[in-house]
Amino acid sequence: MAEPERTERRLRPAPLLFEPSEVATDPEHFFDLESIDDPQELLARATELTLAFRAAQERAVEFQAVAAAQLADPRRFDRLPAAAIAEQAEWTEDYAVKMIEFGETLLRDGHPDGP
Repeated sequence: MAEPERTERRLRPAPLLFEPSEVATDPEHFFDLESIDDPQELLARATELTLAFRAAQERAVEFQAVAAAQLADPRRFDRLPAAAIAEQAEWTEDYAVKMIEFGETLLRDGHPDGP
């Protein structure tokens, strides 16, 4: 599971080229990498995808943290306890508490994904 840390360096994701659904159902097919014969080109494209997925994962974790903090906000009449957030997100309760704290930090620091 990802650690709730914010890196100051933002990776620029490579474009994720989406393909027709019938091609995507082929388990051997992955962003057309299997069709690249040149190892230099294959390494370059696979590296772009790796960086794109890492950047997407980091952004998703930040959105999770912001959402967790908002759901646990004591000012909400329908706030959720950390245990309920953990269950919904499939986290441990300790991790949910850390994510709530991380989200509160992001919101307090004016994170662009916060209110």
